[in-house]
Amino acid sequence: MTEPIHRPIRSFVTRAGRVSVAQQRALDTLLPVYGISYRAERLDLDQAFGRQAPRILEIGFGMGETTAHIAAHHPEIDYLGVEVHTPGIGSLLKQIGEQGLTNVRIIPHDAVEVLNHMIGPDSLDGVHIFFPDPWHKKRHHKRRLIQPALVSLLCEKLKPGGYIHAATDWQHYAEHILGVLSAERQLENTARDYAPKPEYRPTTKFETRGLRLGHGVWDIVFRKRVLP
Repeated sequence: MTEPIHRPIRSFVTRAGRVSVAQQRALDTLLPVYGISYRAERLDLDQAFGRQAPRILEIGFGMGETTAHIAAHHPEIDYLGVEVHTPGIGSLLKQIGEQGLTNVRIIPHDAVEVLNHMIGPDSLDGVHIFFPDPWHKKRHHKRRLIQPALVSLLCEKLKPGGYIHAATDWQHYAEHILGVLSAERQLENTARDYAPKPEYRPTTKFETRGLRLGHGVWDIVFRKRVLP
């Protein structure tokens, strides 16, 4: 079993941000329904979602547009989103309410602590990490979320054949991610290096604008090896 990560350096900065009236309303009315409070104990995912289904963990869903889009198009799959940014949590809850999504749950907490204490081994079918903060200055690289210790922890939580899908619009971070995932012996790349964008990941407005300006986007998809 992988030892819990005790990491004093966090990969995020908690930002207060402005919570809109609609987001606050969603937080007040829908977080009690679709939110899961952090506890340092194993989470029963079947009980949390009220059924048995494939489970995808999304780390840092931002304002939630991608999460809501994917969940709406794949109602047969359950999505567990972990985020610390309050306006983003409110935004996703608002979309859950507007679209009537029943296959999304949210844990408003640090993903590393959630993985260490709440997610059981071999319980996830996939992990999404879309556009994490690249911490592009060299002195900040230690803050990057995707590091060998986290990837090892994710492998413990993934079922054999489960996948990790990361996407970034920062080339140096893409190279870093590809290197870290390639070095993990429990994983195998689904492509020669970078993967074609999977059909389930929508192209965001921000991404479309960046592509129009000539910026690149890199998808990296690895699977946990199935041992004979």
